[in-house]
Amino acid sequence: MNTFLRAGTLLAPRTVSFPSGNGSVVGHLYLPPTYDPATRYPAVVVGGSLSSVKEMMGGNYAEALAGHGILGLAIDYRNYGESSGHLRQYEDPASKSVDLSSALKFLSSRSDVSGVGLVGVCTSGGNILYTAASDSHVGAIATVAGFFSDPAVAPTLFGGEEEVERRKTKGREAEEVYQRSGELKLVPTYSSTDKEAASISSAPYYMDENRGGGVRAWRNTFAVMSWEKWLGFDPVSKAPSVTAPALIIHSEKAAFPDQARKIGELLKGPKEIVWESGMHFDFYDDPETVRKTAGLLANHFHKSLG
Repeated sequence: MNTFLRAGTLLAPRTVSFPSGNGSVVGHLYLPPTYDPATRYPAVVVGGSLSSVKEMMGGNYAEALAGHGILGLAIDYRNYGESSGHLRQYEDPASKSVDLSSALKFLSSRSDVSGVGLVGVCTSGGNILYTAASDSHVGAIATVAGFFSDPAVAPTLFGGEEEVERRKTKGREAEEVYQRSGELKLVPTYSSTDKEAASISSAPYYMDENRGGGVRAWRNTFAVMSWEKWLGFDPVSKAPSVTAPALIIHSEKAAFPDQARKIGELLKGPKEIVWESGMHFDFYDDPETVRKTAGLLANHFHKSLG
């Protein structure tokens, strides 16, 4: 259970499961405190950062949105958390896009839903652009401190093109090992000391046992065979195909603010960019930052989804 739930104010989430691709996705569905099954509500799927699970920032926003009269569904992508998948901790933007579409289909099938949308926090800010670019069921989208990569970003993260190519080679080698023996090679997702980590940074949110690091379902591991797909993550290329109403919430102190500006310029539908003042990880779990951000999200989805 995440830290935002308060007894007597919101209903405890319902654990749900639905088919996706060659497996299934597990999520936590948060309902409004005055939920009435005869009423129709806007409903949104919430995805979180790289390697995160539904009990982290995705759950925080799904719960907070429920407090604003919106059905919030925080999901574990396949290969993470409680969802299915043999390739644990395997990062694949295409697979995540399928999962988001499956979650939209699940919500749309409910009689209490008036319209469906997507919220992406950090990496999922980019993931939802993949889905919104190709799935006509997306009624509206919003990103929170989104990570919007493109071919120019990866070399800045890892010290140049040569290092990017080395990691891609490592990924192909790891895939050969897996195909040959079934061994899944893993490295840390976040580390300030391990130079093979997927994100070489202090990452205080993940290192703090009182924050993300204390979420029991989370694993600080990254499948090495993911490298080629992770380094090819390019939501910027998807933005020109997105026509759904969009809200971008970012900060100059969050990751790559210029990339957020680029997304804002490329999106083809109605769009708004809101600049806040928080640090990147504040958008994950700082109570005031989450509550303020959730209010902006709720206004956007009530307007767009009915």
